[in-house]
Amino acid sequence: MSLSLDFTNMMGAALPHGAGITAAQLTDAAGAFAKAHARVHAMQAELGFLTLPVNDALRDATLAAAEHARGRFDDVLLLGIGGSALGPIALRTALRPPAWNTLSTEARGGHPRLHVLDNVDPATIAATLARLELSRTLVLVISKSGGTVETMAQYLIVRDALARAVGEEAARQHLIFITDPEVGALRKIARAEGITTLEVPPNVGGRFSVLSPVGMLPAALIGIDVKALLAGAADVMTRAASADLATNLPGTFAVLQHIADTAHGRSVQVLMPYADPLRDLALWFVQLWAESLGKLRSDGTPVGPTPLPAVGATDQHSQVQLFMEGPLDKTVTFITVKGREQEGPIPARHADIPELSYLAGHTLGELIDIEQRATAGALAARGRLNATLAIDTVDAFHLGALMQTFALATAYAGVLYDVNAFNQPGVELGKNFAYAMLGRAGSEQARAEWDALPKPDPRFRV
Repeated sequence: MSLSLDFTNMMGAALPHGAGITAAQLTDAAGAFAKAHARVHAMQAELGFLTLPVNDALRDATLAAAEHARGRFDDVLLLGIGGSALGPIALRTALRPPAWNTLSTEARGGHPRLHVLDNVDPATIAATLARLELSRTLVLVISKSGGTVETMAQYLIVRDALARAVGEEAARQHLIFITDPEVGALRKIARAEGITTLEVPPNVGGRFSVLSPVGMLPAALIGIDVKALLAGAADVMTRAASADLATNLPGTFAVLQHIADTAHGRSVQVLMPYADPLRDLALWFVQLWAESLGKLRSDGTPVGPTPLPAVGATDQHSQVQLFMEGPLDKTVTFITVKGREQEGPIPARHADIPELSYLAGHTLGELIDIEQRATAGALAARGRLNATLAIDTVDAFHLGALMQTFALATAYAGVLYDVNAFNQPGVELGKNFAYAMLGRAGSEQARAEWDALPKPDPRFRV
């Protein structure tokens, strides 16, 4: 595997007026990283995502469930939100042909389509159910807690539709729950009704769960090589075993972004793959980075970078203007692909038109690579910090490696920021208010707080 990070354009020596990170800052950060490395790797019992790549029992249970479903379903409908949906979407986009759900059964190699309901907009849910043949649909209900309000609402609607389509008894054979092994509403229902379940280990948080059955079951069902995904992630863990910052790629990424934010005011951190298959990986990264690091420290100080997704070359014609000349508050990390299955030769036509003739003999792969290098160079020339993360090819091994790299970098960054990267207290109040307004038992205190809030004032409406 070749996974490399070129951070020349993050460093002051390469940027005008010393705009970047200094060698002294990087050297000083090595000690802080060594402590972060020790703390993270000492917490394997608490941080289950560290050992997911080598959890053979969980992998085998996932593959067995996928094998049992083989040939029985034309469609898989995934119900989830946040990490329960973003990871599977990223895997499908990266590792299945474009427009997977529109391909014929033959073109999909006999594997089912994968539909992901990641919100509760009634129009989307109604339209999805209207076009599915539920008698040939497998429904994955994914909630680590087993009680996520959006996913439970989706489940109740879909379960009712399944029962109408195939009957109550048969509907149970169209369901797989992916949830906590012991607690939660889904676990209760599964026990009572004999519904197949796969577990999310209790020590694996939702946004760190893509290499658990949360991501691996939908991946296996649509023909993605799960063993290769896990092997790529395991390789990262081996390469990250050392606390030497010079050899630890996830650590280097975390340290660079932390210094850029805290010492240079680069609080917006852009992830910009130059490859369409990786565009949804950037969205997955946004949740991972934002929900893990945007926190209040123990002294009440708010910290945390703001991640921003982009895709090249598309966003050269939208966001890059802001990156180039807007506020000096951003870093950009490009992801490039060294080898592509399709290079796309550009035909030699209209030789008499200078605006077209120079493209003859080039390829689309060459064009997108040149545009990335040109953008990186232009940003550096303007004192804009950027780095390039390069992979050999977009395949299961390298995607597993990328996902584990970002997960591990997030864990390191949590220590550097002095926050708990594995909770999300900032979203709990909004959840509790929603529960209160819906009348959920035990929400009386939240209801009282909600009722005490100022209500919309007609004076302040236009």
